[in-house]
Amino acid sequence: MYSQKVIEHFRNPKNRGRIKNPDGVGKVGNIICGDVMWLYIKVAKNENGEEIIGEIKFETFGCAAAIATSSMVTELAKNKTLKQALSINRQDVVNSLDNLPPVKIHCSVLAADALAEAIYQYWSKKKKPIPKKLLLRHQRVEKEKELIEKKYSGWFEKRAT
Repeated sequence: MYSQKVIEHFRNPKNRGRIKNPDGVGKVGNIICGDVMWLYIKVAKNENGEEIIGEIKFETFGCAAAIATSSMVTELAKNKTLKQALSINRQDVVNSLDNLPPVKIHCSVLAADALAEAIYQYWSKKKKPIPKKLLLRHQRVEKEKELIEKKYSGWFEKRAT
C-alpha cells in the first residue's frame, strides 16, 4: 500500500520536465523492472558563494513509486549545496514519502543515484575533484546502464516528445 505522500507525488509530481542546457544530467535505470530516470540540474550560487542546485527537474518512465521518488528527490535537493545534495540517500527519500512498500525500495535508490550522477557529470565537466565514494557509485551505475542498454537497446537515448 502506498502512503498518501507517494500518491500525491505520483498524481502531482513536482519539478517534472527537462531543463534546457542543464549543467548536469543523471541517467539511471533498473534492469529488473525497466524503470528509467533522467534528472537535470542547473547550478547556481547561494549568498555565501557556494554552488547550489538552483533548478532541478526529472523525466521518469516507470511506476507510481518511480515517479514519486523522482519528484521527492528533486524537492529534497532544490537549493541545497552540491555536497548537501550528494548526501541525500534512499532512506531520506523513503522517509520523506512516509515509506514505500519493500518491493519498491529500489525506486528510492534510483532517485538518489540519478541525483548523484547529475552532480558527478557537472563536476566532471568542470574538471573538479570527484570524491572516491562518488566515483565508485558512478562506476556501479555505469555497469547497470550497460546491462540495461543490452536488454533495452537504445532506451537511454530515446525521449518522449
